[in-house]
Amino acid sequence: MKIEVGQAEDEGKIQTRQGIMRLFKFYIRYLWRFLNFYTKSSTIYDIHSPFVASFVRFVFLDDRVYYSFRGIEMLRALLLKNKYRIRIMDFGAGSRANPAQWREVRNIVRYGAVPARVGRLLFRAVLFVRPGNVLEMGTSLGISTLYLRLAGARKPFITMEGCPDTAAEARNNLVRMGCGDVEVVVGPFSRMLPEVLRRYEQLDFLYLDGDHREGSSYAYFLSCLEKAGPQSVFVIADIHWSDEMEAAWARMQAHPRVCASLDNFHLGFLFFDRSIRSPVHFRYVPWYYKPWHSGIFH
Repeated sequence: MKIEVGQAEDEGKIQTRQGIMRLFKFYIRYLWRFLNFYTKSSTIYDIHSPFVASFVRFVFLDDRVYYSFRGIEMLRALLLKNKYRIRIMDFGAGSRANPAQWREVRNIVRYGAVPARVGRLLFRAVLFVRPGNVLEMGTSLGISTLYLRLAGARKPFITMEGCPDTAAEARNNLVRMGCGDVEVVVGPFSRMLPEVLRRYEQLDFLYLDGDHREGSSYAYFLSCLEKAGPQSVFVIADIHWSDEMEAAWARMQAHPRVCASLDNFHLGFLFFDRSIRSPVHFRYVPWYYKPWHSGIFH
């Protein structure tokens, strides 16, 4: 028995070391991808497309604090204390931070929910676009859903989540915040998306944050693209999360229907407005990341 216990402890230590090494390698590659992004990035002073520049000013440079931000972040603070464990069914690329099947709610929020700064970008993007409808793919516990919904997004608003237990927690959070009218569709994206899209005559705003694999992400993009209109905006999360996601993002940008794209490393924005005569693609960083691009030295 002592030998078996000792073996189990040794195996546990080995798995822990392997997990730490996987994370270390991931962050090294992630840093390399950021440096590559940074060398090719632009500030607001380098963006010469009037449409994209106006989008950046409103979404990225507007620092007003809206009424909804406090309530959403109070909910996040409560969830970060929640030790309740739920069973995770992951149909995508999985979590590098915690691949365990059973996870505490606080762990899911810490590693899976959008940070406040990203949530605020989503909120202002909805304010800028003023979409007639929204589709979110990747509900998690509903933090990003709330940022999208409380920006004034109208119905139909559907959010999709593959994991039943996670979806149930998200529903509770949405009801708690007065957003019980958001419909949560549960099941694998590959099976549920065609059915969901049949309910949209046109898809005005898409937030894709799930299944971080190249083939799957690009396939979902193509399916949603069939419903896109000239004023639609698609937002793709974690576009530099992996080599696969970078490849998927490059394929999306290259699609002939995409007239402009904006990449801030964390999110990718795709635009389809034909008034943009020739395709333009920008990698955006705040001016203080590259002060020599601020116009001061020109």
